[in-house]
Amino acid sequence: MDPDGRWRHLPSGPSLKHLTDPAYGIPREQQKPALQELTRAHVESFNYAVREGLSHAVQADISWAVNGISKGIIKQFLGYVPIMVKSKLCNLYNLPPKALIQHHEEAEEMGGYFIINGIEKVIRMLIMPRRNFPIAMVRPKWKSRGPGYTQYGVSMHCVREEHSAVNMNLHYLENGTVMLNFIYRKELFFFPLGFALKALVSFSDYQIFQELIKGKEEDSFFRNSVSQMLRIVMEEGCSTQKQVLSYLGERFRVKLNLPDWYPNEHAAEFLFSQCICIHLKSNTEKFYVLCLMTRKLFALAKGECMEENPDSLVNQEVLTPGQLYLMFLKEKLEAWLASVKIAIDKKAQKTNVSLNTENLMKIFTLGTDLTKPFEYLLATGNLRSKTGLGFLQDSGLCVVADKLNFIRYLSHFRCVHRGADFAKMRTTTVRRLLPESWGFLCPVHTPDGEPCGLMNHLTTICEVVTQFVYTASIPALLCNLGVTPVDGAPHRPYSECYPVLLDGVMVGWADKELVPGIADSLRHFKVLREKRIPPWMEVVLVPMTGKPSLYPGLYLFTTPCRLVRPVQNLELGKEELIGTMEQIFMNVAVFEDEVLAGVTTHQELFPHSLLSVIANFIPFSDHNQSPRNMYQCQMGKQTMGFPLLTFQDRSDNKLYRLQTPQSPLVRPYMYDYYDMDNYPIGTNAIVAVISYTGYDMEDAMIVNKASWERGFAHGSVYKSECIDLSEKIKQGDDSLVFGVKPGDPRILQKLDDDGLPFIGAQLQYGDPYYSYLNLNTGESFVMYYKSKENCIVDNIKVCSNDTGNGKFKCVCITMRVPRNPTIGDKFASRHGQKGILSRLWPVEDMPFTESGMVPDILFNPHGFPSRMTIGMLIESMAGKSAALHGLCHDATPFIFSEENSALEYFGEMLKAAGYNYYGTERLYSGISGLELDADIFIGVVYYQRLRHMVSDKFQVRTTGARDKVTNQPIGGRNVQGGIRFGEMERDALLAHGTSFLLHDRLFNCSDRSVAHVCVKCGSLLSPLLEKPPPSWSTMRNRKYSCTLCNRSDTIDTVSVPYVFRYFVAELAAMNIKVKLDIV
Repeated sequence: MDPDGRWRHLPSGPSLKHLTDPAYGIPREQQKPALQELTRAHVESFNYAVREGLSHAVQADISWAVNGISKGIIKQFLGYVPIMVKSKLCNLYNLPPKALIQHHEEAEEMGGYFIINGIEKVIRMLIMPRRNFPIAMVRPKWKSRGPGYTQYGVSMHCVREEHSAVNMNLHYLENGTVMLNFIYRKELFFFPLGFALKALVSFSDYQIFQELIKGKEEDSFFRNSVSQMLRIVMEEGCSTQKQVLSYLGERFRVKLNLPDWYPNEHAAEFLFSQCICIHLKSNTEKFYVLCLMTRKLFALAKGECMEENPDSLVNQEVLTPGQLYLMFLKEKLEAWLASVKIAIDKKAQKTNVSLNTENLMKIFTLGTDLTKPFEYLLATGNLRSKTGLGFLQDSGLCVVADKLNFIRYLSHFRCVHRGADFAKMRTTTVRRLLPESWGFLCPVHTPDGEPCGLMNHLTTICEVVTQFVYTASIPALLCNLGVTPVDGAPHRPYSECYPVLLDGVMVGWADKELVPGIADSLRHFKVLREKRIPPWMEVVLVPMTGKPSLYPGLYLFTTPCRLVRPVQNLELGKEELIGTMEQIFMNVAVFEDEVLAGVTTHQELFPHSLLSVIANFIPFSDHNQSPRNMYQCQMGKQTMGFPLLTFQDRSDNKLYRLQTPQSPLVRPYMYDYYDMDNYPIGTNAIVAVISYTGYDMEDAMIVNKASWERGFAHGSVYKSECIDLSEKIKQGDDSLVFGVKPGDPRILQKLDDDGLPFIGAQLQYGDPYYSYLNLNTGESFVMYYKSKENCIVDNIKVCSNDTGNGKFKCVCITMRVPRNPTIGDKFASRHGQKGILSRLWPVEDMPFTESGMVPDILFNPHGFPSRMTIGMLIESMAGKSAALHGLCHDATPFIFSEENSALEYFGEMLKAAGYNYYGTERLYSGISGLELDADIFIGVVYYQRLRHMVSDKFQVRTTGARDKVTNQPIGGRNVQGGIRFGEMERDALLAHGTSFLLHDRLFNCSDRSVAHVCVKCGSLLSPLLEKPPPSWSTMRNRKYSCTLCNRSDTIDTVSVPYVFRYFVAELAAMNIKVKLDIV
């Protein structure tokens, strides 16, 4: 995590030079660091998890002892676990591009994901509460936790070095006492705080009282409350530490699953080590932190300090994949030990067990396997855990890394999600964009709709701390700087001192005057890398203001999983990593002219550092209305482009590929920084803004047919299908193989001798697709191509199994479906201006310029005024001047301003090329040949073809399958279903008064049925068919008779919807009779 240098060498502007460079196609010596940085949080957190205790196949060293006497170590295999691609344990680790290409990988392979069942899965980065920091909260629903509870509380998310997490709260009660609550194995437990304080240290009550009232010595209410808390403990007959421990152990041991021979005191100590302030090693440290939390709670309850916002990024961190992996592994190892214990107990009940190495090794094999739970977690994203690992959710932890296009793939690694539970909440407070997240979360790149504001993306420069650092030397350094140790007495009264916390450990107290100097010194050491202070340390001084504001203190954080970002430290002239909490108390300028001497301490590295990687690809995004930039962030991820360079080696279910992609003429320099020309996503199109023919109303657009014939936006879809013969047979039978029966008339030279189609063959509906034989019976089976869309066989791979000893049983056939633009396909510019192709217009009828140029796309001018996408107008002028002068223009946001306007800059360039200053031209009608009266704005805009195509969406049905129960037509495109004629469509027909049409839709075309009904009793259920006459009888017609009236002359037939008959039968089952009045 080197803060220096990475952002120093940004390209000065975009360039097309490399496209003509003969060496451009040759793999580099090293991978491009810009792309590798994007997945670094994933890969490094996994490497850290691996270093902390995990080897490839979990080989565990189990040391065992009997009555404390060590008996040696047993090596035991516990199962395989998935490995993250490009981590230290991966075969691709540190390989250069040439070697990666030889391994059939992408040259710029970034890693950061797992491969489960052939699918690339990414563990989502979730937002968690900031670890080891007491957050003051006001939650009205806490009042319902019991009598006397108030809405005030202080919460702490305690996390150990190896990432075990527990949530712990202090609750303020109406009588002035405090309850401590914690969660153990998904259960909530409460006990009075006095018990915890007395159990942790062997202090006298007076010493505990003195510690709690520090800084509030004069407050009589507070003194009484503290006395009351200690009195409650005395009333239970617990006057010494030992008695309190015994008291707590006796009550909690039921839930702790401890053996019977464990004394009560040990049970209580186990409780404190597992559930209360678990990030601290010693009980004394826990005592001091609980005292600090109590003082903060009373300050909150008395209105002396503000509540903190748990939805603000200041009080949050990120759950990294490595952290989740390690926590899950640890829990599964504990489960394995528990399963071994159960196995030993079972054996001991039946026979006498002698504990020796051989017996133990036999028992160990009975323990639970680790492979299955990991595969389940990564394949489904669901967490099966007894403790819940301190999370709020247990589903949606993993997502598939779609390779729809490269931009979508990138965004998976920069995405942070608030959590699935928040999506169901009715409030909007969680989704708000708060000013504190400036520079850490992108304000533009969030989806519209349900996940809006919950699924955010990190900015380009934001990083996640993944390293862990030992902070043993920092307390001594703080004492040298003037901090009084926690058990010493400062020179001033406590009310004029700041508490000093380092990673949730109370280090001591610092005088009001000395604190700003201490914070500055620490910042100095951090930037200059002195005194072993890590560069990602966060130094937060929350000042005393004399008003109810945030609880004052000097907080230092070095823990992993925090978000940090580099800014320029103006005093030292170097880059500094700042965190979310310290940013609030800083003065950071964006532009140089905003720097105020003596006030501004830091400056942004570049003005567009507040945007995410994908928002940075939008040209002139500062000239667009904000929602349009949001739409483009979404649509950029749905573009048909060039998702990867290894089409021959991939077998994704579906891949989209643009046949003729181009490099944009107008683009921000971040496009070049990430070398996006390897994965282009669109085509430069000549766009005329003109209302022509009326086929371009409401966001439709007309495309020149000649451009289409030359290959404009042509593309194809790659579909892969895996055929596994072992799934088609019973277990144990191994007689199926791919092949053809000689002279089989069904094959007609369409299949090769191995029963598979030829590569390059065109398949149509009903053609033989593949064939296999049963060796035992000699029978041959031919499968036919079922899709209505023609395709070309692109590739066939013969697959093995995971262990590499599979037979010729499984093949993967990749088909290429050509998809050239048709009417109804969706296109979009890079400014959220989406439209569908409404007509391929013949070139001879298109308008043309004086020089004879015909536009590719006609765009309706009504798309601009309400949407205010001025960026697209500027791009059109810039693209035109770029094409005329042979340039590539920089479209990075914030480079133009009121004084230095884009219009002037590009207007002068157009003027220099002999064109109109404002980008307009005279056009001639293609139909009459007359000059059009208006000047038409025409230029070059980069257009994207989106993946939403008519071929995937159209739905047709005449008659077809019906639902078994209701007899109505079924829905769904895949099963040839109908389109629902719903409530609103019914209203439209009612409004038009077309009653026959309505009757036809909802009755005749749905579930019309003829039913027999008894006119007398009005029952639909009682008319039944008579028994058939005996064989000798001449009567052949059977009548319907009513079983209630015993008459057959009252039966009549009516046409009713079948679902009504079903409804009547359902009601009859509930003893409700339905009577019809037949008129």
